[in-house]
Amino acid sequence: MISIVPVVLSLRGSVGCFVIGAIEVFNAFLVIMRLPFSAKSVAAKTIAQMVGGVDYFVIGIALLIFGYGIYELVISDLDPRIEGAGEQHANILSVNSVQSLKNNLSNVIVVGLIVAAFKKTIGFEVNNATDLLALCGSVAMLALSAWLIVAAMEPATSHKASVSSKARLWPHKKS
Repeated sequence: MISIVPVVLSLRGSVGCFVIGAIEVFNAFLVIMRLPFSAKSVAAKTIAQMVGGVDYFVIGIALLIFGYGIYELVISDLDPRIEGAGEQHANILSVNSVQSLKNNLSNVIVVGLIVAAFKKTIGFEVNNATDLLALCGSVAMLALSAWLIVAAMEPATSHKASVSSKARLWPHKKS
């Protein structure tokens, strides 16, 4: 019964983050509607505010995944159709073990970090070559982290499937 506490609190926190994110994005739209959009500082601040709203959405998604995963692991199986079926529906909310919950949360956290880094680079001014090199390095690191997330999510069976599809495209000659 104690397991229901983190589930309820994380789901309430998720809803709170969604509300805060929606308010941030809505306020950014109000700024766009009220002020002339010709000033560069207004544009940068508005975009930063929208990205901040997206950041709250990502945090809300992380809390939602955590609450859903704890509920599915500890309290109950959420989909009764899966009990009799031999196949598991694979999505980001499917949690079979604590390890899969940690993998899902780490993917969402990395996406949140990418959004936060994007928010910081909006107002970044390049004044010299070192600043430009730092900006390029951060973009390269973000691209690498996004690539690693995608590479980690691809199962090993997709490699076998791609090998078999290549074999169909280029059949071997019989000797």
